[in-house]
Amino acid sequence: MITVRKAADRGHADHGWLDTWHTFSFSTYQDPKHIHFRSLRVMNEDRVQPGKGFGTHPHDNMEIVTYVLEGALEHRDSMGNGEVLRPGEFQRMSAGTGITHSEFNPSETEPVHLYQIWLFPKEKNIEPGYEQKLYPEDEMTGQLRLVAAPDARDGALRIATDAQVYLSRLQSGTTVDHALETGRHAWLQVLRGAVELNETPLSTSDGAAVSDETRLQIRATEDAEIMLFDLA
Repeated sequence: MITVRKAADRGHADHGWLDTWHTFSFSTYQDPKHIHFRSLRVMNEDRVQPGKGFGTHPHDNMEIVTYVLEGALEHRDSMGNGEVLRPGEFQRMSAGTGITHSEFNPSETEPVHLYQIWLFPKEKNIEPGYEQKLYPEDEMTGQLRLVAAPDARDGALRIATDAQVYLSRLQSGTTVDHALETGRHAWLQVLRGAVELNETPLSTSDGAAVSDETRLQIRATEDAEIMLFDLA
């Protein structure tokens, strides 16, 4: 079963410095039909204006992953990390027992376009942690590149929840497949372009919840970039 979450149906807020779309209930957007899917709690697509950002704020007991599509995002946290996240880099932060952090667009001229995603952790009150890694384009092109997993295999970042996160860039007409084990679920987010998921059409910023399927076939109907979550 595939349930499509169309981009235009998401929650939306334009704060001037921040233009944001919420797949699931978040902040002032509350929709009882869209609170979470499995361990996925937040799927926010944000555009932050030059020189603006999120001031220091707390998190706990959440796995937070961030991916920049365009521009750059500067991160600072209470663990002493201070990094700039750019396209092709994937960031994982385990909030665990509690952290504070800020995120800021360091550019004076260019906006930053990003996804910030929260997942429920498998265990509460773990030690906070942070990782960031650049994945070469050729490792994501035409194939599903594992970027986060509980066992950190194949060079993926270690994430403290029962989820596997993949990135892929597909040229029009190309296909990738993914097998789902019995009892597993999936979420596909189209970051840009257009694809068919088991012949179900999806466009830029659309998402799709998948249950009771054993095989996913993702075919690009135009050049596309996707993020796939394999979930318990």
